[in-house]
Amino acid sequence: MSFDAVIDVQNVSKHFGGLLAVNNCSLKVERGSITGLIGPNGAGKSTLFNLVAGNIAPDSGRIFFDGADVTGLRPHQLFHRGMLRTFQIAHEFSNMTALENLMMVPPEQPGESLLTTWMMPAKVKSTDRAVRQKALDVIDFLKLGHVKNELAGNLSGGQKKLLELGRTMMVDAHVVLLDEVAAGVNRTLLQDLAANIERMNRELGYTFFVIEHDMDLIGRLCDPVIVMAQGEVIAEGSMAEIRANPEIIEAYFGSPVEAAE
Repeated sequence: MSFDAVIDVQNVSKHFGGLLAVNNCSLKVERGSITGLIGPNGAGKSTLFNLVAGNIAPDSGRIFFDGADVTGLRPHQLFHRGMLRTFQIAHEFSNMTALENLMMVPPEQPGESLLTTWMMPAKVKSTDRAVRQKALDVIDFLKLGHVKNELAGNLSGGQKKLLELGRTMMVDAHVVLLDEVAAGVNRTLLQDLAANIERMNRELGYTFFVIEHDMDLIGRLCDPVIVMAQGEVIAEGSMAEIRANPEIIEAYFGSPVEAAE
């Protein structure tokens, strides 16, 4: 196992009924990378993502995170280890402000306990101030200050995706799984979203594992890019190498001629 691999998937398979959705897959996400996962519809990408994120357990194979075997651990257990996931459809608390959404994220805040609130009010207030300041710093980093007091349900699709990124910053995640981050985002905000992902990677050291159908976005953000087809990993490389690979062109388009056109 590479010590630089923050995620190491080894020979993982998953069946649903009689369908083999993921077939003996192995891949690594290197620490500090923005690694893309692409493939045609039905390739097994979402299933593999769900396996890594702990939403489902593999039938066989092992999954390692930061060198530890996390096979079968649930999302909340992975959260406490530093793995977070965003979703194609943002999961915000609609009736809370953007700022409050961020302040909800850090676990085990003393204000969550009624007894602590009564017995240690100074500690509760001190923690609340620290969490609020961190949330404000995150909002400033993401340039969301103009909507910090807006109900999250009123935000645009792109702003909600930025808010999801902000949630990952509230707990200093080791790795973030991004599921179709471009879905429902207009082109202008998508550029902001991509720029923030790049900044989080470059300035804060975040590792990202990205599923995305927008090949321009993958080309901008990701190196390496991993390609799946029919439940298997079929290639890995830079986006330029992927685009020039006849096997990948055939997997997507059915024939090299169609792809060349």
